[in-house]
Amino acid sequence: MEQEKIVQTAGRDQLGAFAPKFAELNDDVLFGEVWSRTNKLDLRDRSLVTITSLISQGMTDNSLVYHLRSAKKNGISRSEIAEIITHIGFYAGWPKAWAAFNLAKGVWTEDTAGEDAKAAFQREMIFPIGEPNTAYVQYFIGNSYLAFISDKQIPIANVTFEPRCRNNWHIHKATKDGGQMLIGVAGRGWYQEEGKPAVEILPGKVIHIPANVKHWHG
Repeated sequence: MEQEKIVQTAGRDQLGAFAPKFAELNDDVLFGEVWSRTNKLDLRDRSLVTITSLISQGMTDNSLVYHLRSAKKNGISRSEIAEIITHIGFYAGWPKAWAAFNLAKGVWTEDTAGEDAKAAFQREMIFPIGEPNTAYVQYFIGNSYLAFISDKQIPIANVTFEPRCRNNWHIHKATKDGGQMLIGVAGRGWYQEEGKPAVEILPGKVIHIPANVKHWHG
């Protein structure tokens, strides 16, 4: 699946009348083209590069807040942003790191409870939650985690969805066999085939998805 082109209107909203060309370059080129080139760098990597550049220049205004929020949305966790800014501090300057931390704390403040919930959820499940699902982040709405369980005989991966996370509508194409099997191992989720009502997934629920059937789950 291809990543949908990023739609940005901030340039036109704020500067469309005053600097229309700058607004066009911001919305259509920077975001519409550069940020949308996820076949080169995924959104998480672009967020990491961007916040590093802004903090290094001492840019701790609304632009950094916007990109910190984007970084969170693109899969950078609370513990990761703390490590990233600590590392930047040694190269860009300690005061810049302090300023960036003051903004990052506000963006990730609600994640303290989230980390406790994540640990509690892990205790319910025999498989590991794994690491942030950065390799496939462009195919998901919200944050998910990926742990590969087996690559022998039948490839098996444990995918953990945070609340309100789901993947986009997609199809597993195959001319023979193929498809996908979902097994609920903890928590509660949903699966939906195109044209059919959503089906609840609870621990023990097994769903067989034939090849070439459009669906989502999360």
